Amino acid sequence: MIGLIFGETDLPKIILKKIKIKKVKYLIIDLSVKRIFKKDKNSFKASIGQFGKIINILKNNDCRKVLFAGKVKRPNFSKLRLDLKGIYYIPRIIKKSKLGDAAILKEIIKILSKEKIKTISSITYNNELALKSGIYTKTHPSNMDNVDITIAKKVLKKTGDYNYSQGAIIREKKLIAIEGKGGTQQMISKCKRKKKGKYGVLIKFPKPKQDIRVDLPTIGFETIKQCRKAGLKGLVLKAKKNIFLDKQKSISYANKNNMFIKVER
Repeated sequence: MIGLIFGETDLPKIILKKIKIKKVKYLIIDLSVKRIFKKDKNSFKASIGQFGKIINILKNNDCRKVLFAGKVKRPNFSKLRLDLKGIYYIPRIIKKSKLGDAAILKEIIKILSKEKIKTISSITYNNELALKSGIYTKTHPSNMDNVDITIAKKVLKKTGDYNYSQGAIIREKKLIAIEGKGGTQQMISKCKRKKKGKYGVLIKFPKPKQDIRVDLPTIGFETIKQCRKAGLKGLVLKAKKNIFLDKQKSISYANKNNMFIKVER
C-alpha cells in the first residue's frame, strides 16, 4: 500500500493513472483546496495541520510509504485547525517556513520518518517524466547561449539553499529574471520579448539542499509556449532532476519554433 499525498497541478493525476495501470494498492491524502480527488473511494481529505489524522489514516491502512506530488498552498498558520499532533509538530513547521517551501517539505519528511513512514520519490512509478542528459531538439545552443547558461548556473548557486529560486533567465549575459514565490510562469512574464530573433535561456535546476524525492522542478508544454512568447531561445534542465510533462508535444513545439531543450548531467 502506497500513500499518495496530493496537492494541485496535473502531476498527481498522471501519477495516479500509472499506479492504477500497475494495479498498485493506494490511498490518497487530498491536500488540494478544491478536493480534486473526492470522487476516488480511496481518498481522504486532510489539511497540513492535521498530522494526527494523516498519520492515523496511513497507519490504520498499513501504509508505511508515501509519495508527494502536486503543489500545496502555504497555509496561514494562524488560521490552521490543528489536531493534537498538529499542535505538537506545527512549531517546527513554522520555524522552517522562514527558510522557504523546500525546508517545510524536508521537515514534514522528518516528521513522517519519526512515525516510521518512509517517503519515496515522486517519480517512482513515472520514470519517463525525468529526462536523461542530452539535447532533445534539432536546434542546439549557440556559443552565446552556452555563455548565458553558464551565467545562469552561477546565479542559482549564489541564491540561498532554501529559497524559492529554482529558475533563472539570462539574456546576452544579463540576468533578466529569477524565480520567486510566484513560480516559473511569473518569472517568464517579466521577460519582455525582443523585436527580432530569439535570445536568452531559461534554466530550471533543483536547489543544492532540495529534497528531490518530493520537490523536483516541473515544466511542461505551457512553459515552452511562454518561453517562445518571451522570445527566449531555449530551456536547460538537470538530468533526472526535473519533471517534464507533455514531453513529446513540447519537443515538437520547440522544433517547430527553432528552440532548444538541453538536459545537463
